[in-house]
Amino acid sequence: MITTNDYFDGKVKSLGFESDGKKTLGVMEPGEYTFDTSMHETMQVVSGTLTVRLPDSQEWVDYNAGDSFEVEAGKEFDLKVAVPTGYLCSYA
Repeated sequence: MITTNDYFDGKVKSLGFESDGKKTLGVMEPGEYTFDTSMHETMQVVSGTLTVRLPDSQEWVDYNAGDSFEVEAGKEFDLKVAVPTGYLCSYA
């Protein structure tokens, strides 16, 4: 079953699906966002760039198409998005 998700007044949208576990495929419009995790997440940038501040860090790091990062369950992370950016998120 495919589910739809809409966050931050429609600036972040994704489709949820099951394929070797739970996943979402989405797009973020330019802006700044804070997400919290209920499960371990691996976020892969499909197109564009995400500038990320991971939990327990003060450093902002750019992740470009093909790059990925992980966030443990029960944490928050911050994103800055300068151009529309596609992502694939896998949950464990």
